[in-house]
Amino acid sequence: MIEKPRHAVIKDVPYPEPGPGEITVKVERVGICGTDFHIFAGTFLSPYPLIPGHEFSGVVDKVGEGVEGFAPGDRVTADPTLLCGECEYCLTRRGNQCVKWGALGDTTNGAMAEYVKLPARNAVIIPDAMSFAEAAFVEPVACVVHGMNRLDLKMGDRVILFGAGAMGLQLVQAIAAAGASELVVADVSPRKLQLALELGATRGVLSHELKPEDFPRGFDAVVDATGIPAVIEKALEFLGPAGKYLQFGVAPQHAEIRINPFKLYHKDWTLIGSMAIHHTFLPAFRWVKEKRIKLEPLVSKVITLEETPDFLAKPKDADLLKVQIRI
Repeated sequence: MIEKPRHAVIKDVPYPEPGPGEITVKVERVGICGTDFHIFAGTFLSPYPLIPGHEFSGVVDKVGEGVEGFAPGDRVTADPTLLCGECEYCLTRRGNQCVKWGALGDTTNGAMAEYVKLPARNAVIIPDAMSFAEAAFVEPVACVVHGMNRLDLKMGDRVILFGAGAMGLQLVQAIAAAGASELVVADVSPRKLQLALELGATRGVLSHELKPEDFPRGFDAVVDATGIPAVIEKALEFLGPAGKYLQFGVAPQHAEIRINPFKLYHKDWTLIGSMAIHHTFLPAFRWVKEKRIKLEPLVSKVITLEETPDFLAKPKDADLLKVQIRI
């Protein structure tokens, strides 16, 4: 549990009894996301105290009143999104802008625990052939699906992606599958760049060696998967005429960047945000189920729940990809 910014502890909490329409899941795997680091640092929109963890899989432990289609022992993953379903944004298919938007592990207790309760309608039964590690990836893949829908690439587009972490490498695979002709990936880690090439990038460049003059025409699409303001400002220098920029990485809540408004006007740019999941969990589940995306190579490390507070507090290792917690 994160009791306040930069203070996480392991402690006993009451069993989360499922209410009507809810299930309680015994957690097997939960991924650590960049957003979890922001929550730990106090730079996200989360309240405290909070049990984080929004990308997870497990086994149904108990079902609440009125729940159909689920039984104890079912292997599941779940969309963590919590929407009111009644505001103008929910009613016009803009649910990720719900006026009461919430998510397990972001605004209410999540899955970095032995048990988590959630609305049964958010859960999906996973096949026996899908591992718990893969199933815990469905939520981040769903974020990628939403980002790709927003970006709306055209066949043959030239793309540059900043950040080859676990999310960036999922984007590499999605961008390649979407028909990009050239896909340049920039990162500080040679090992990550090599993996990016294996997963569909056409060129990998170390960040300190990347120069706009090496790409005088710019790119049709620029994607940031780092959330680092300085990187975002640099990324915009690579946007070509009539290009589209996608802010996929989560930046600190109060971060700011500089942008040249004349270039925005004169170059006919499109700036796009991509907030979490947007009715994309089931498409992502189908993509993972049919093995259309490689996920096992993205798991760098598996730790215990007891190791998690220290892991969140340490500086990030530039070579680490996805770290998952085995409960």
